[in-house]
Amino acid sequence: MADYNKLKSMLLDMQPKEPGQEGRSHNDRMDQKRAVVDTMFKYLDMDGDGRLGSDELAQISMKDHLDDSLLECTMQDLIRYDDYNNDGHLSLHELYTAFQVVQLLLPDEKKVSISTVTVGLSTVLSCAIQGTLRPPVIWKRNGIVLNFLDLEDINDFGDDGSLYITKVTTIHMGNYTCHAYGYEDLYQTHVLQVNVPPVILVYPETQAQEPGVAASLHCYADGIPNPKILWLKNGMDLQLKGSKQLSLIANGSELHIGSVRYEDTGAYTCIAKNEVGVDEDISSLFVEDSARKTLANILWREEGLSVGNLFYIFSDEGITILQPGDCEIRRHIKRTERIVASYEEMCPKVEGDTPHRCVWASAVSVRNKYIFVTQPLQHRLLVIDTQAQKVVQVVETDPVPVKLHYDKSHDQIWVLSWGDLHKSHPTLQVISQASVGEEHHTIRTQFQRVDDFFIPPTNLIITHIRFGFIFLKSETAVHKIDLETFHRIKTISLKNHSCVPVSMAYTHLSGYYFVQCQGKNLTSVPPQVIIDSVTDSVIGRNADVAGKPHVSSDGRYVVTPDPRHRKVRVQAVSLQGELQFRQDLDAAIHVSDLAFQPSFTKSNQYTVVATSKTHTDLLFSDLSTGRSEVLKNLKEPVPSKSWPWSEANRVVMSSGLFGQYLVTPSVESLFVLDGKLKSPHCEVSDIKRGNTVVWVGEV
Repeated sequence: MADYNKLKSMLLDMQPKEPGQEGRSHNDRMDQKRAVVDTMFKYLDMDGDGRLGSDELAQISMKDHLDDSLLECTMQDLIRYDDYNNDGHLSLHELYTAFQVVQLLLPDEKKVSISTVTVGLSTVLSCAIQGTLRPPVIWKRNGIVLNFLDLEDINDFGDDGSLYITKVTTIHMGNYTCHAYGYEDLYQTHVLQVNVPPVILVYPETQAQEPGVAASLHCYADGIPNPKILWLKNGMDLQLKGSKQLSLIANGSELHIGSVRYEDTGAYTCIAKNEVGVDEDISSLFVEDSARKTLANILWREEGLSVGNLFYIFSDEGITILQPGDCEIRRHIKRTERIVASYEEMCPKVEGDTPHRCVWASAVSVRNKYIFVTQPLQHRLLVIDTQAQKVVQVVETDPVPVKLHYDKSHDQIWVLSWGDLHKSHPTLQVISQASVGEEHHTIRTQFQRVDDFFIPPTNLIITHIRFGFIFLKSETAVHKIDLETFHRIKTISLKNHSCVPVSMAYTHLSGYYFVQCQGKNLTSVPPQVIIDSVTDSVIGRNADVAGKPHVSSDGRYVVTPDPRHRKVRVQAVSLQGELQFRQDLDAAIHVSDLAFQPSFTKSNQYTVVATSKTHTDLLFSDLSTGRSEVLKNLKEPVPSKSWPWSEANRVVMSSGLFGQYLVTPSVESLFVLDGKLKSPHCEVSDIKRGNTVVWVGEV
């Protein structure tokens, strides 16, 4: 075979070639080789019949004296070794194979292939590139080669070069490309779309109203494609045509009854449908005179309103529990009030702390049963029972606890402590079984020098989160951790982008993490970096978008206040997993905090509410239209220098998925905002530095 290969090499060398072969791509060199073999075939095919026979090859050997230079092989050996169909002749196709001319074909109509799969199922993407001697197929996602990554859910490429994805989730949506190894110029694009059956929430589950008042029943539906909503009453279609009484708002997500009558009592079923499924739930309405209280009436009026649908505001003087609709303070827990178990003061005076006041940093709601809140100068956190509206436990932590996050998937709270006010000994601790009414304690994790951490939120579709991330001081990397075992899984380097991470955000549509990078000052802020959660690889910069990213709960909008230009950059994630620039909102403020509020007029849309770090202005921006309104004169925010615990020196907190109200503090008071009217609702005075706020809602 060595002599046979020498024969073939010599035959190639005898053919005229174009100069400048060096530096050419695989494709260019293969085109040149194909042209050489074409020329050779024409020369050898003396009778022009498109086939090479033994006689023709023998004549060429004699004519060109080829036999003189070979050891063992003759031209006839081409037929002996490469006549694949054994017909005694060589075709041009067989000569291509003999000289390893790779011929790849991809029909135009197959250059882009669209596949749709339902979440939870498996799928196979087959590469349509075919041809003689096709090298192994290489698959890429976002420019990252998948073949050698040993991924958990993309782990079998098959003998035919197909890509197998087991148990598809929304993170898998997006574009995949395949090409033959060495031939990247010829590639096929697979667009993977992932459908998700609807998941819905109704609110309220039960309500009691007196005749003559208005009532609204809400139904929030998420799914891909966007679900369509319809309502039934007691199992029958609603008669909406010509009705002045009933109206559907925001694509059916709100059923409004203008003036309720006794006959409006009933079970209202919200049904959400899309191509792959259906979901439904019931919202019950009781219409009755207040003098004739039924159990439903009592439960709704007394228990429902007292426990849920309240803001907890942590300020210098203690804890204020506020019902926003009526601007009614339900309870004020004074700083001198005693803790149930230990009988110590809620805010004991700290040495050197003048004047005597409560100091809070961060708070989280745990399934609306408990609130955990940090007291950084006391080196502890408090647990508040929302049913009793009392502080029921003290949990000691490492010094200066400043940040809490409730991981709903594992029912645990993550606590970041600085060690001291100079952040010199930061630690990360975990409280497990946070929603269980028992004595809690912290578990210290192994991580040192932790600057911050990020755990993606859950939502209606994504109910379980497996991994989180930590950032270490001044390090150009993020560390992926297992939330169950608290162990580091891998380190993702950001060194190539010179990115020291500051914060992250996540969309489950396509599985992108957006990483904010540290800047030297406001004018030199580096753009965000994007990490693909499928491959745990950095896929590049997020164009020129810089600043802290925020993602809407349904994953469809990425909103970034850009500190360089006083703009708010809005990007959308399409249902094909593509990141698209939508618009720049002219904020004209240096944004302190930002909240999403579901639109009251369009389903699957949001209003963004943003506060200013230094001014009294507040911005409302409708993401569907780009229309913005500025509320002025909401009094001065808490100064940044007196709020060292986070960048958000003026928080804004919305009242949940169905909430109409938001709150934001000033130095001496608290403003309740009406998100539906985009206007101030009321001001609650005598709440000083109430910059730690939690919403406790029924849903």
